[in-house]
Parts: sequence; structure tokens; C-alpha cells
Amino acid sequence: MLDDSIRSQLRTHFSTLSHPVELVPSLGDDAQSAALAELLQDLAGLSDRVTVRQGGEDPRRPSFLIRRPGTDIELCFAGVPMGHEFTSLVLAVLQVGGHPPKIAPEMVAQIRALDGDYRFETYFSLSCQNCPDVVQALNAISVINPRIRHVAIDGAVFQSEVEQRQILSVPSMFLNGAPFAQGRMDVGEIVSRIDSGAATRSAAHIAGQDPFDVLVVGGGPAGAAAAVYTARKGVRTGLIAERFGGQVRDTMAIENFISVAETEGPKLAAALEHHVRAYDVEIMTQQRVAHLVPAAPGGLHEVTLESGVTVQAKSVVLAPGARWRQMDVPGEAEYRNRGVAYCPHCDGPLFKGKRVAVVGGGNSGVEAAIDLAGLVTHVTLLEYGETLRADAVLQRKLRSLANVTIVTMAQTVAVHGNERHVTGLSYRDRRDDAVHQVELAGIFVQIGLMPNTEWLDGVLPLTPRGEIEIDHRGATPVAGLFAAGDATISPYKQIVIAAGDGAKAALSAFDFLIRLPAEDVATERSAA
Repeated sequence: MLDDSIRSQLRTHFSTLSHPVELVPSLGDDAQSAALAELLQDLAGLSDRVTVRQGGEDPRRPSFLIRRPGTDIELCFAGVPMGHEFTSLVLAVLQVGGHPPKIAPEMVAQIRALDGDYRFETYFSLSCQNCPDVVQALNAISVINPRIRHVAIDGAVFQSEVEQRQILSVPSMFLNGAPFAQGRMDVGEIVSRIDSGAATRSAAHIAGQDPFDVLVVGGGPAGAAAAVYTARKGVRTGLIAERFGGQVRDTMAIENFISVAETEGPKLAAALEHHVRAYDVEIMTQQRVAHLVPAAPGGLHEVTLESGVTVQAKSVVLAPGARWRQMDVPGEAEYRNRGVAYCPHCDGPLFKGKRVAVVGGGNSGVEAAIDLAGLVTHVTLLEYGETLRADAVLQRKLRSLANVTIVTMAQTVAVHGNERHVTGLSYRDRRDDAVHQVELAGIFVQIGLMPNTEWLDGVLPLTPRGEIEIDHRGATPVAGLFAAGDATISPYKQIVIAAGDGAKAALSAFDFLIRLPAEDVATERSAA
């Protein structure tokens, strides 16, 4: 099952195992079980510390345990973790075998201190680029604290469970049998949800911070670049973000980031975080900003978080990024993650053999329709304009598919459901105003991005689209406030452009600081 190149790489990785690892399969008579048995034997052949022990009794078949003999440390996969989850499998073997997870020491201590028994189940799909983050986070947590158990389940293999639990979006997490969360989460986000005192401790820590020279809002390419550039100047830098990476973490393949021929969004997001943490930056993640009060003359800007804590700074670089734009029609919010989806790579496999729609005729919408056509019975693509906006090569590919219907001049007006999941949608033909209803099981919305700037309305000039108005230096009309990335008027929303804009805004902020009166500059700066 594994090619020679992968075997060679894994043999090197497994040479670092400091504890024995047992792989305990529970198998049936199906092809998936045969594939799993072959995979586990391949893994065991790469190290004398990895063995396969028959006799698994898990009712989910195929499945297998990864455990450290003589301890309570064990993880479980139900299905054959290939595709995006193969990395999760390798990391699980390494961590059960003693390789420490890449988690900050303070977070490790917090996980070990969690008191209680937690049983997590995560449903994933092999094509989902968001799922490995959740699977790997929960696996790492479980290795650190064995009272927290985790089973990662391939929804495509255990379709009856998916239908019984009405799962229409992955990753979907259950805790002790009850729904816990959906969508990408990292270790910190998961721990904060189950550690009741985490929010209070985090708020107290942030409230105790002295004013920053530069406060960066956002952890995507623009925010990360800004933090690195200001930290390198030797100024006191803080960074507030919900998560590192932003929309990059939801991107599958990245092939246009100069000097990096090919990578994936989660890998680039991890690299951004690693780079920022290499500098003296006060990082405050899992935080949402609620309000900004610009500084009075000679004063400090104040950024208030949803927790109620206020952070002060002499200058601020705003890089809040963007999110998937929604249709804003009746039924959309009600059936989100119950048939209304925004990531075809993640959730497409859950609609295998069903009828779906894609809303949006740009590159992302046409690419989604092409991908889904290979999984589902039929795809209806709805485009608001007279023609599709995607590249010609994509349009040719789309029109060659027999199970795709393209409808232009179509305005989606409602999402329909049966209180449990989506059953269809209605669209208005903009040529004659006739309303048509389409029966389907899933709707994939691909109509672009919306800047995360609602909290800046009335504070800074915004375009009708909600983008922050800036000049060629990244400066807003308010002294000391700068902005960068997808939330601004900067054209061409690309990773490389956002990173460059973040660096430019940071350098502009530094230039602003060095021109302040001497008594206002409290931090010694380097000449770097």
C-alpha cells in the first residue's frame, strides 16, 4: 500500500520512537478491512518498536487502536486513514511512541490538569483539509491526558452513523455522545471549551498587559507579516487573533506563493505561526475583537475584546481578514452544516450519490462543481450573472460533464428543509422573475469573501463592500491606525499580496512611532 519513498521516510521517523507501539485492528470481511490490514502490516515492518496484535474487539469494523503497552495511552481510528488523514496516522504513532506533540509547555500543563473523563468522536472525510487539524489536536490532547479518549471516524465508511447522527458537515465532533462542535479547531480552542476556567485566566493575563507600541489584529498572512516586521524593529508588539492562518487554513492547494512551489493551507498557517513565535511577540489567540476606540491626541488606541478586556497601543495594524460570503436568504442560517456548506473538499463526500447545488459561477464555484460531479448524482450550478466568470479552461471542463446543469441569471431566494436537513432551494430567474424550486440534499455556497470589519463600522471609512480604506502606505485616515490584507481595498486577494501588505503596514507603523515626541517612545528600538 505504501510506496518505497514513503516507506523510507517513515522508517526514518519511526527510528525516533522511544516506547513500543501496538496496532490492534478490528476487521471484517470487506475490502476496507483488507486494505487496513495491509496498511498496518506495512507500518509494523518499518520499525521493531511497532507491532500488530490481532484480536481487536471494536464493533466498528474496520478500525484499529494505537496504544502504548503497559499504559492507558491509546488512540483509535475507524476506517483507513489515508488521504489528508495519513499525516494524522503517522503523528499518532509517533506521539504514542513517545515523540512529544508540538504544543507550548503552558498548554501541556493545562491539558494535564484537566479533571474529568472525556470521550471524543470526530467524523472526518479523507478529502477534507480542515479535518486533520481537529483529529491531530484531539489525538495530541489524548496522549498528554489519557482520561481524554478520542476516536477518529471516516464518515464515508460509517455512513449509517453519519445518517443516524444527521452529520452533513465535517469535521463534526461529539463529546460523551453529544454534539460538541463543527469545523476546524486547534488544541487551544478545544481545551478552552472544556476548561471552564480558561477564559477567565486568559482575560486576566491580557488585562495585565502594558500598552504595546504596535498591536496587530489578525493572524493571517498580513497579520503574521506585520508582527514579524515590527518585532524585528525591536518595538513592543502584540498580536490578537482567533486563530493563526485565517482563510489560508481553509485553502487546499497553494502553488503560487513565490519560492514555495507547492504546499497546503494548514502547513502554511503552521509556518506563519512558527515564524511569529520565533520573535518576541505577545500572542493572544482565541480572541475576538469587539470594538476599537481611536486615540485622542497624545493618547493610546484602545481595542476591546468580546471578553470585555481592553488592550492599549500606540499604533495598530488591522488585518482581520475575510470569511465566506453568505447568501443571506431564508433558511441559510437554519440549515448551515445541515446541508448548507461552504467547503466542497470537506463536505462533498457526505453527499455521495445525492443531488446538490453550487451557488456561484466564479473560479471557486466552477471548481467546486467539477469536484462534486465526481461524487454526487447531479450538480446544479447557479450563477447570478448572464455568464460564468470562471477561467475558460474550467468552463470547458465543466460543460463536458454530463451530470451538471448550468443555470445563469439565477438569484437564490430561499433554502428549504424538513427541520433536520436541506431538501431544496428556490431561485428567481432574473429574465422573467419566475421562481423555480430544485430538490436536492446539499447547497455549496461559493460567492466570494466578506471582510471581517463590522466592528469598524463608524470608526473608519469603509467601502460599500465593507473594505477598509487605506492609502499606498497602508495608512487609514486616523493617525496611528494602519490596515492590510483581504479586509482592505487592496486589489487581488492573494496570500503573497496580503503578506506584502502586512509588511508595508508594519513599516509604516514603525515610521509613525519614530516620529512621535521622544517622551511618547518608551521602547528602545533596534536599527534592524
